[in-house]
Amino acid sequence: MSNTAVLEENALSQSLDHQKSTTLNIGTRKSKLALVQTDLVVKALTAACPDNVYAIKARDTAAGDIDKVTPFKDMPVKNIWTHELETLMIEGHLDILVHSLKDVPTLLPPGCELGAVLDREDPRDAFVLKAGREPITIDKLPAGSVIGTSSIRRTAQIAWKYPHLVVKDMRGNVGTRLAKLDADDGQFDALILAAAGLLRLDLGNRITQYLSSESGGMLYAVGQGAIGIESRSNDPRVQASLKLIDHQRTHLAIAAERSLLRTLEGGCSAPLGVETSWHQTKDGKTLLQMKSNVVSTDGKEFAEIDLKQEVNTRTEAESFGVYAASELLHKGADKILNEIKAKKPTTVTDLIET
Repeated sequence: MSNTAVLEENALSQSLDHQKSTTLNIGTRKSKLALVQTDLVVKALTAACPDNVYAIKARDTAAGDIDKVTPFKDMPVKNIWTHELETLMIEGHLDILVHSLKDVPTLLPPGCELGAVLDREDPRDAFVLKAGREPITIDKLPAGSVIGTSSIRRTAQIAWKYPHLVVKDMRGNVGTRLAKLDADDGQFDALILAAAGLLRLDLGNRITQYLSSESGGMLYAVGQGAIGIESRSNDPRVQASLKLIDHQRTHLAIAAERSLLRTLEGGCSAPLGVETSWHQTKDGKTLLQMKSNVVSTDGKEFAEIDLKQEVNTRTEAESFGVYAASELLHKGADKILNEIKAKKPTTVTDLIET
């Protein structure tokens, strides 16, 4: 081969390597909220790595987006939002995936990892009244009022805290659910949605009440309010970019929450609520506080904890989650989960919420 040919071949190789190193194909769902969240990730990556090219590849998922009939609890797989996108990423068609972390199972497929987590939006649940009603808090709703939600966790917590209310299943994206709520002939008096989704869609004006351990007595879902970026475990060029946008405190809190859920699941749905917050001690220690509960679907039995532990690393966060799970089980969560498991032999994780 001539020197000229060698130079041309090397130039072509370098060009292809450069193209590969600066182009990231980003997988996401097609919903409006998913695209808004993906745009937040692209903006963060662009600020950190401005020379890269980011191509958004949005698609509907067959189980989660196209099947509008089957209740989430009856779906045959637990990763209904992520399975198809993960397959495309593993095959090399996509480089990263953008998820609402509450939708992501705690066990990822082999070869996949949670590469980064953005700074968390408000993780609380939001109580949303039918448009035009005089604002009242959830505890003031008249007996028999109908609350719309597709979440086992929310259903259980409402049955526990507000047994005078009626819960009916409601599916669809945020806009669809609000339209069903506001319909003149609609059966719903209120909804419970994730506050983060409403805020990201500039619909914060629809929030009647933020629900928490201090207001409404309800805890949120594991990972709620957090945007996670999934990548291949063996892709260092992507890992280097994601490391630049990873929000450590959010990632550590999420790691603890997901470890808790992963330890508890044991082959059944877990109506698990969490609430995490950070505290600095006078002697400089960083403590993660975790409140959590497991409630039976009829609201008649519950187990709850309120713990604090020093957390500085991913390993410490995951260990804290395991410890929190053991404390919940010790307080009776095992009985609740075993009864759920006996009633439903299939496995569906209660992370399917909006």
